[in-house]
Amino acid sequence: MIWCGCPHQLKNMSIRGLKKKQPKTFKVRIITVDAEMEFSCEMKWKGKDLFDLVCRALGLRETWFFGLQYTIKGMCTWLKMDKKVLDQEIPKEDPISFHFLAKFYPEKVEEELLQEITQHLFFLQVKKQILDEEIYCSPEATVLLASYAVQAKYGDYDPNFHEPGFLAHDELLPKRVLRQYQLTAEMWEEKITAWYAEHRGIARDEAEMNYLKIAQDLEMYGVNYFPIAQNKNHTDLLLGVDAKGIHIYSINNRFSPNKSFEWSSIRNISCSEKELTIKPLDKKAEVFKFFSSQLKVNKLIFQLCIGNHDLFMRRRKVDSIEIQQMKAQAREEKARKKMESQRLAREKQLREEAERAKEELERRLFQLEDEARQANEALLRSQEAAELLAEKAQIAEEEAKLLAQNAAEAEQERQRLEITALKSKEEKRLMEQKMREAELIAVKLVKESDRRAKEAEHLKQDLHEAREAERKAKQKLLDITRLNYPHMAKYPQYSPGDSRDANFDKGSIKLDLKDIDLKRLSFEIERERLDYLENSRKFEDRLKELKSEIHALKLEEKQAGLYSQWNEVLGSLDRSLGSAPSWMKTFETGDIVDVNLQRPFPAYLLNTASSWPCTNKIQHMVPVEKSSSQANSLAANSVGTGTRKQIIKVQQHDSDVIYI
Repeated sequence: MIWCGCPHQLKNMSIRGLKKKQPKTFKVRIITVDAEMEFSCEMKWKGKDLFDLVCRALGLRETWFFGLQYTIKGMCTWLKMDKKVLDQEIPKEDPISFHFLAKFYPEKVEEELLQEITQHLFFLQVKKQILDEEIYCSPEATVLLASYAVQAKYGDYDPNFHEPGFLAHDELLPKRVLRQYQLTAEMWEEKITAWYAEHRGIARDEAEMNYLKIAQDLEMYGVNYFPIAQNKNHTDLLLGVDAKGIHIYSINNRFSPNKSFEWSSIRNISCSEKELTIKPLDKKAEVFKFFSSQLKVNKLIFQLCIGNHDLFMRRRKVDSIEIQQMKAQAREEKARKKMESQRLAREKQLREEAERAKEELERRLFQLEDEARQANEALLRSQEAAELLAEKAQIAEEEAKLLAQNAAEAEQERQRLEITALKSKEEKRLMEQKMREAELIAVKLVKESDRRAKEAEHLKQDLHEAREAERKAKQKLLDITRLNYPHMAKYPQYSPGDSRDANFDKGSIKLDLKDIDLKRLSFEIERERLDYLENSRKFEDRLKELKSEIHALKLEEKQAGLYSQWNEVLGSLDRSLGSAPSWMKTFETGDIVDVNLQRPFPAYLLNTASSWPCTNKIQHMVPVEKSSSQANSLAANSVGTGTRKQIIKVQQHDSDVIYI
């Protein structure tokens, strides 16, 4: 039978048929720990259909550990596998979000987690629970776990690649630990890196497994906590469900349970509304009843208890064929990975050895090139040195000739110096003789100066005595005059300094002195003084000549070691001059004492009984006055200003000759 109709009708019928064939769908977002996926689900799908789709997408075969979790009215709930997705109380959103998480935990991760993807998902979830402080971990264990997490993420530690600060953007430690210790991020990174460097050679799956093996020993690992009460009015306990059984905790202590019920010791668990009953296997034991806050919480506890109990019983039974195949594949995969890791380790070792050998060859090549360069430089230096040595040899030959010529000149100079030395020795001997003569003259002058000083002292003493005798004679003369001539008493007494003395009794007493004798005496004194001054000048000139000769000899005889001896000779001469008396130094300065004796003696009152010449020696003290106009002829070292008296000792002898 052939059906005919218009094309437009056929087209409408085909479109309606396609619409009937296409099922209605809804969007779902699946969120894993490290990724997100979106799927289109049919309206009639059950929870298991969606769960299987996600497991196939992930390549997961160990599906009994996981589930799809969603949050409704602030409470986390697991999607039921035997009911339609849309029939369950799920969030009304598009797309609908589900979290793919581990619902049940293994007792021993190393034995039960067979697939690498299963290990990785458990690792990520447990790590997140530790960082979110849902599982308590000590600070020391957190640092070790963080080092395994870094090893799983970055591989082997390489100090050239993993520079300080490479963990700055990674969350590795719980905030509680960071607050507990006042350490900087650099200090924490240093501690983690110290452990991380020790995990060299560990693959990613091994590092994640080591992380889980440490985490499964923590008290809060794999435990789901629910608030419960033993009566309907108070919530004062916590109920924990894990892979080993059911535990009862106090509200403030989640580490040590007050009471535990292992799965092997539980006979039955019943749930009715908000009440949950645990019946132990021992019928004599007490039945534990508790109440939860909501019926949904009670159902969730019951669901977790059933799932963990089923896994507990499955672990103690013979593995199914599927599990055996998975374990065999896991062993093969581990063996293959182990061989692969060993092969990679060998290749890595060979590559490192090859790199070290290459570096050694490069270093050796560089060393040889350096040695060759140094050899070339040494060859060039040798050539330059040879040329330089040739030039030096030529210069040395010329210098040898010049030295020979200088040696001949030096020999002549040596002979001349020997002759000069002989002359210098003779001159030295003569100079020493002259020095000895000069020292003798100096000694004589010192003695003469001492004698003259003594004579001057005697003259001073005689002058004093003469003045005293003169005073007594004057007094006696006045007394005699008063006795013999009483009429003279009315005249004033005689004063030596009065100008009337020159006219006093000229007719009665005359002093018989001759000016020629005074001039003769003054001439003799002046002659002696001039002779002494002349001798002093000659001696001084002789000393100057000796000093100049000594200085000339010192310049010539420095190399002969006579310098110190000349200094001693000069010192002795200076000391000899330094010990001379003051009057001798006065003559050295050229000071001349001009004594004018041409002035007649003043008239004195003499005793008439005495006459000239006297039989006895009479000493007269004659004061000689010099005015200020005549002071220039005196010595420079004289003391006083204005008029000055020069005291002269005059002695009269029987021959009427006056000596000074």
